[in-house]
Amino acid sequence: MKRRNRFRLLGDESGAGLVELAFVLPLFPLLLFGAVDFGRAFYLSVEVAGAAQAAAVYGAQNPTDTTGMQTAAQEDAPDVPNLSVGTPTYGTECSDGTNYTASTSVMPSCPGTTAVYRVNVKVTATYSPWFPWPGIPSSIQLGSSASMRSAGG
Repeated sequence: MKRRNRFRLLGDESGAGLVELAFVLPLFPLLLFGAVDFGRAFYLSVEVAGAAQAAAVYGAQNPTDTTGMQTAAQEDAPDVPNLSVGTPTYGTECSDGTNYTASTSVMPSCPGTTAVYRVNVKVTATYSPWFPWPGIPSSIQLGSSASMRSAGG
């Protein structure tokens, strides 16, 4: 009879859920912090892309105002730390994408098409994760560029 009691104790599963929870519980904060860091990186990349687009939209209306394009990008993403706007470039090209020139003073000759202005803007920011992750650098450069065309003269 004593033997039966011993084997019944080996088959008893009370407390097994508690042991499993003790093994899995430390993984939850790791998953939570990973999701938060990934979400921050994704948010910053969307903000950087939006800032580049805002600068290009401004530049399509004012192709020679490079300072205004930089200001438009800065104002579109005020919450992004270390936001850097490169010097926007502008020029003219044919509406079919040929004959690009880095000047707005001389419109290219475009047989069969019209000449348009084109502005190019590049925006970058540095993302630093809150938590050190193995295999992930301590800072990541995020960047986006945008080009926009508007009617020429």
